[in-house]
Amino acid sequence: MRKSWVSGVILAAGRGVRFGAAANKAFVELSGKPLLLWSAEAFLAAGVTRELVVVAGPGEMERVEGILSGTTIPYRVVPGGERRQDSSLAGIRAAQGEYVLVHDAARPLVSPELIRRVFEAVQRHGAAVPVVPVRDTVRYVNHGFLTGELVDREGLCAIQTPQGFQRDLILRALEAANKKGLSLTDDATAVLSVGERVAAVPGDVRNIKITYPEDLKVALAFLSLGD
Repeated sequence: MRKSWVSGVILAAGRGVRFGAAANKAFVELSGKPLLLWSAEAFLAAGVTRELVVVAGPGEMERVEGILSGTTIPYRVVPGGERRQDSSLAGIRAAQGEYVLVHDAARPLVSPELIRRVFEAVQRHGAAVPVVPVRDTVRYVNHGFLTGELVDREGLCAIQTPQGFQRDLILRALEAANKKGLSLTDDATAVLSVGERVAAVPGDVRNIKITYPEDLKVALAFLSLGD
């Protein structure tokens, strides 16, 4: 039986091709600190996780260990896989808690409050993700031109991390997705694909994903604003 507490799983195995960095994006510094460390410290400050499992890329486990060496929360580093869902599965399999919160290292400004909010919802519903409403007009593009079909924004949202689950549920869902040959962009999709519900909780506009170099400037701007 799994222990009735939550494990934080931080995915830091992505290559960050769109960012254009020579090294793993998780090692890129924001205000003098690697993106990975920002996330790890937020989980520590949240006070709800008893351990961190960090999923690292091939040949990068030692570097990740070095970044985390000063943290006071128990952690372990495990190797990731080719795809995001493979890395998620590796981290979740290594987790010891009854619940898991799966987070992208590329979202360094995740707040302790958001982590706690997702965990509270997971305890009630078994699966929960943070969302922010889509505010822009959304249309499809076909061969370089806008189509006439307008996407209704009512209820449309962008999904963030951390995404929280009962460990047994997300483990079963990810393994089922792999058997079906599904390619996933997030973990909640796996849960939905096995017919289970996922609760939506308010996200945070500051919890941006660092995808392009200019996103670092946005993150710095948020940091300068403080709370």
